[in-house]
Amino acid sequence: MKQNFRWPVAVGIATACLVAGCGQDASSPPAAGPSTDTTPPLATAPDSARVDLEEPTFSDPTTITNPLFPINTLTQVVQIGSDADGSLRHDITLLPETKIIEWNGESIETVVSQFMAYSDGRILELATDYFAQADDGSVWYFGEDVANYVDGVLDNHDGTWLAGRDGPPGMIMPAHPQVGDVYRPENIPGIVFEEVVVKSVDERPDGPQGPIAGAVLVEEHPMDGAIEDKTFAPGYGEFFAQVVSENEVATVSVGVPTDALGHGIPAELAAISSVTDLIGPITDWPAAGTKVDSITTAWESYRSDATPLTAEQVDQALAALRTGVEAQDESATQMAAFDLAYAATDLRLRHEGPAAADRYRMDIIARQAMLDASAEDGAFVAGDAAAMQSIWDRVRHTAADPVAVDGALDDLRSAADAADLAGAADAADRLRTALTQL
Repeated sequence: MKQNFRWPVAVGIATACLVAGCGQDASSPPAAGPSTDTTPPLATAPDSARVDLEEPTFSDPTTITNPLFPINTLTQVVQIGSDADGSLRHDITLLPETKIIEWNGESIETVVSQFMAYSDGRILELATDYFAQADDGSVWYFGEDVANYVDGVLDNHDGTWLAGRDGPPGMIMPAHPQVGDVYRPENIPGIVFEEVVVKSVDERPDGPQGPIAGAVLVEEHPMDGAIEDKTFAPGYGEFFAQVVSENEVATVSVGVPTDALGHGIPAELAAISSVTDLIGPITDWPAAGTKVDSITTAWESYRSDATPLTAEQVDQALAALRTGVEAQDESATQMAAFDLAYAATDLRLRHEGPAAADRYRMDIIARQAMLDASAEDGAFVAGDAAAMQSIWDRVRHTAADPVAVDGALDDLRSAADAADLAGAADAADRLRTALTQL
């Protein structure tokens, strides 16, 4: 059996979606027609309990000031976790553009956010989500473009919908939620549907920097009948989510600018990041052992500056790395190095922001693509290419000269589509070089 190299995972921790949603670009096919599912109709709350029945007005829709859904001020959020199938990672990133959506005879400008989900380190879902704040302070969900992947290959666009084309927008956060409030973030039965009930407005979840006051606990009832508990916290938005029936749980590990530190990359973090040297063929095991020792020393010095869940990831990945090196197990060492390198991107995010952290992530994935190509895992190479393209799409606007990266990515995707694994490995190597020149 070929070794399936994977992206770093949140070992032993749990996650789900932040700030709702998941999708693909606006050119994606529309959602499928009404479902033929014979599941009994979902029991819903009476209209008297709903707070989303009054038609919203939008005079300044992209200025989102609702503290429980700060989607236009959070530049990037990372969630880590697990479900019944394995480990999860979610990256939610504010995109630099807005989107005009026609609804009810009006043109509504919406904030655009990208959601990426990974299962056991492989791309699972890519979504582009659209949000707007109404004049009363409530935030409304205007749709999502969704791309779902299986084993690195695009499988379907299930979950895609757009307000105006498919149905109405849905309230995703009231202006001032109260216990018992009911609202529907998605309200197009047969395509998408969620009804939410507010259960508490005085939660204090443990956050990346300590307890967070003023959080709201809700119970979400989607179309499939599952029940999901979610906590929304000031400064983060959707902070924690759990679906007991699916053994799925999720939480925010870091979000910027809320958890930003600034001040550039410390020497200790640079040393930890050098674990990327072990993502590839290993010919000198004593040198690898020395590398692990130096990383361990750097981590012991830096650890107090890490958020708790990121620290847990690093601890576990570093332990696995040491075990792999001591056993001279190349594949185990490479996988642990992937895990540690990707966890280091979340540390770097607090110091240098999303664009630099994303370029570092692309370098890690490019290294993985080269290993996947050598292992003849063509589907995973295609998934690597899709993931890097998605990350590049959200960071490209920060590059003074993006042409070399554009070309290398195009070549990588073409080679992956043609099952030219040698060509894909070469393109991934050129991509790494192009990233260093940005």
